Amino acid sequence: MKLLHIDSSPLGSASVSRQLSRKTVAEWTASHPVTTVEYLDLALNAPSHLDMDSLGVKLGIDATQLTPAQKRENALSEQLVSQFLDADVVVIGAPMYNFTIPTQLKAWIDRIAQAGRTFRYTANGPEGLAKGKTLIVVSTRGGMYAGLPVEVMDHQECYLKTVFGFVGVTDIRFVRAEGLSMGEQGKTKALAAAEVDIRARTGQSANDPTAAVVA
Repeated sequence: MKLLHIDSSPLGSASVSRQLSRKTVAEWTASHPVTTVEYLDLALNAPSHLDMDSLGVKLGIDATQLTPAQKRENALSEQLVSQFLDADVVVIGAPMYNFTIPTQLKAWIDRIAQAGRTFRYTANGPEGLAKGKTLIVVSTRGGMYAGLPVEVMDHQECYLKTVFGFVGVTDIRFVRAEGLSMGEQGKTKALAAAEVDIRARTGQSANDPTAAVVA
């Protein structure tokens, strides 16, 4: 079993999402000993945002006409999407920044959301091709958002559910720490709740047909 561990917070040792994503990976590997872990730190190695170089091949430019920069960016996109597709389990540390995800994480998602690789369009509509994976999102938030109508403020968790569901991931689990900026008592409560989530979300195996999307 292959697990891809991704962090996106630029805060280093001060990051709560990094702390909790490490614990999540540790709990998963303890429960599933035959697991190999690959790590991707998007704060250190974020792909560039989409531009004419990274979109060259996708726009139908003949491969023989690609510039060196376009070839380099296409190779990076292929590396990232292959890494994602090879993983059975993906653990993502995803803090909420301004009601959504960090731009580093969005840039990575833009590279792996590829027609023909992770989804395709059919006569019956879009079909996700990245099926059979377990995704665990470590969601950290300064305030309290769970239970609010998603269209009001939460463009973090609802976006991740939507985009990964679109590419075929149906087993999506959330480890949530809310209220981290609401005083020491609020932070302590948030971390305790996250610890409970970690134990609950890491017990089932990837591809378990009884596993369901967990909000």
